[in-house]
Amino acid sequence: MITHHLSDKLLMAYSSGTLPEAFNLAVATHIAMCDECRARLASFDAIGGAVLERAEDTAAPMSHETLLATLSRIKDQGPREQAAQSGRATQEGWTLPEPLRSYVGGDVQDVKWRNVGGGVRQAVIPTSENATARLLYIPAGKAVPDHGHHGMELTLVLQGAFADEEDCFSRGDIEIADEGTEHQPIAQVGADCICLAVTDAPLKFRGLLPRLAQPFLGI
Repeated sequence: MITHHLSDKLLMAYSSGTLPEAFNLAVATHIAMCDECRARLASFDAIGGAVLERAEDTAAPMSHETLLATLSRIKDQGPREQAAQSGRATQEGWTLPEPLRSYVGGDVQDVKWRNVGGGVRQAVIPTSENATARLLYIPAGKAVPDHGHHGMELTLVLQGAFADEEDCFSRGDIEIADEGTEHQPIAQVGADCICLAVTDAPLKFRGLLPRLAQPFLGI
């Protein structure tokens, strides 16, 4: 049961194609898991299509260079296309849903983890430079360092669950954190927690050791 969903603002930005690739990946992966957000996205897409149809009569001619740039951007919308084509049935038996699975090149066993301390591991997923996507592996009962945010962070739970000062998040739930959020996520007892975390700015760690390690980990 998914209880934490994407905001209308994020869904509209995704529908209009204005999100960075890393955020596009997180939104698309959640949509592939969440019937409610997939339905809400369809309504935003329909509204956008209607607006475009009404604007056709007054649209300015498109230059050849603009057309090529637009076609290139459409080609790069891989996460969106895969999310739209993914049904719940196609995700059964996998920990990592599409389109995330295509970015990783397989499922959890194919992830190239890197230890970051305290039993926590991460794997950075290559995307465009204006935001960062990473998989986090947090052993059950373990916590990540207490931190705040310089920008936005989306955290999508793929396995297990975690809790922070705000709420508890389980598989399919997505937490939206911003500059006003300070928390310390703790993996719940039971299955180890695996999350997709996307940020557009470095985190603000309170502890000295995490701050010292931050430049080497790229968090």
